[in-house]
Amino acid sequence: MELHDVWFVLIAVLWIGYFFLEGFDFGIGVLTKLLARDRKERRVLINTIGPVWDGNEVWLLTAGGATFAAFPEWYATLFSGFYLPLLIILLCLIVRGVAFEYRAKRPEERWQTNWENAIFWTSLIPALLWGVAFGNIVRGVKINADMEYVGNFGDLLNPYAILGGLVTLFLFTFHGAVFAGLKTVGDIRERARRLAFKLGLVTAVLSLGFLIWTQVDHGDGWSLLAMITAVVALVGAIGAVAAGREGWSFALSGLTITAAVAMLFLALFPNVMPSSLNDAWSLTVTNASSTPYTLKIMTWCAGIATPVVMIYQGWTYWVFRKRIGTQHIAEAH
Repeated sequence: MELHDVWFVLIAVLWIGYFFLEGFDFGIGVLTKLLARDRKERRVLINTIGPVWDGNEVWLLTAGGATFAAFPEWYATLFSGFYLPLLIILLCLIVRGVAFEYRAKRPEERWQTNWENAIFWTSLIPALLWGVAFGNIVRGVKINADMEYVGNFGDLLNPYAILGGLVTLFLFTFHGAVFAGLKTVGDIRERARRLAFKLGLVTAVLSLGFLIWTQVDHGDGWSLLAMITAVVALVGAIGAVAAGREGWSFALSGLTITAAVAMLFLALFPNVMPSSLNDAWSLTVTNASSTPYTLKIMTWCAGIATPVVMIYQGWTYWVFRKRIGTQHIAEAH
């Protein structure tokens, strides 16, 4: 296997890690409006991800940096063609981080309500737009012979991509509801389980339609295997949450995300950004990659740094593994 193929796989793994971890972060943010009944319950939900949300975003930074270094042509075309949606995602992530940190800095009702509204919207919008972006990457966009995107923002709002956005929004929200059930106690846990079951049914319908569409238009034998894995895992996650097995449900909802993202990358390979104008103008792992020497240096660096980061992040989750409830939230002064 060539190094550019290895780095394509590694970037796919980074995106899988990001969507697995940040997926339930986004879901919790959306659930602050859908599940929480009052400010104390919203604080419980936010506290479930308080120690880990910023670490989860490291996966996005690493995926972006790896793409820039390993596939500069892919990075340049992607960020120029998808400039507006990626800028919106970036602004949402910035405001979301500020909202987590500043929400409790002042006791005024209006201050905290405004930041809680910001958490909701800056979780919902990226959850939707990531699906739209990846749907367009797999479907193909208007790239000319100079490897430049020549479409407009309206071209990105096609039915396939919009369906992809709805899938990620509902899948992440379902993933977050399962995580809420896993990390909380009391009444909020029971309501999280009931809501997760309902969300799971809607997610299953949307996901099945999107995955079948992807397989028919772009798939092969490997992507079919990934699709079957995603569907079976999602059905298992819904069944597990109905049975009150939050741990199994969370593992299976995570497996659903893993298999679904893997399917998209399998359907994409060997392209990294297909051209809808001419197949010969598509960006591939070969014509969009850096030099072999650059990839070799990157491989050594990744081999040393990646295990350290994963061990540290795993330790963080272990330290903050216990459930919390409204009884653990101190009364506001």
